[in-house]
Amino acid sequence: METGSRDGTGIPGDETMWRGLPPGLLRMRRLLLVAWTGLLTVATGLLPGLLAGPAWAALALVPLACAAWGWRLLGRNWRSWRYAERADDLLISRGVLWREETVVPYGRMQLVEVTSGPVERRFGLATVQLHTAAAATDATIPGLDPAEAERLRDRLTELGEARSAGL
Repeated sequence: METGSRDGTGIPGDETMWRGLPPGLLRMRRLLLVAWTGLLTVATGLLPGLLAGPAWAALALVPLACAAWGWRLLGRNWRSWRYAERADDLLISRGVLWREETVVPYGRMQLVEVTSGPVERRFGLATVQLHTAAAATDATIPGLDPAEAERLRDRLTELGEARSAGL
């Protein structure tokens, strides 16, 4: 998903091409929400229902209400993530209530990792993690297609070597 929007620098004509995360990440997170909520619903409804009486089985509604709320929050969070490759740096923007925008200069990157856990691999996803000298500026882009993650890793590594800050 690519959209053109102003990058907020105030420079006329300076457009940043933002890329959103693929929908596979949202599907994976929502499936995990449903799976864990299902287990929690059974535990909160079945156990009290058997041990304390059928009226206590209504406790199963609490995890279901939380899951409905979580479903909506996951969608909002997924839409908030985006990244942009610019000439001298990489921008990563995320957050719904508290917006966070990370700017990582290519010359400051020390390591670019592509990781994929078992659940991510099942959904065909990978995570790109950028490491810099300052631990506070490490940045992550989750839920990318593995081919895009590798392309981004190779491009960032190439640009990082070309613009090395001499650290």
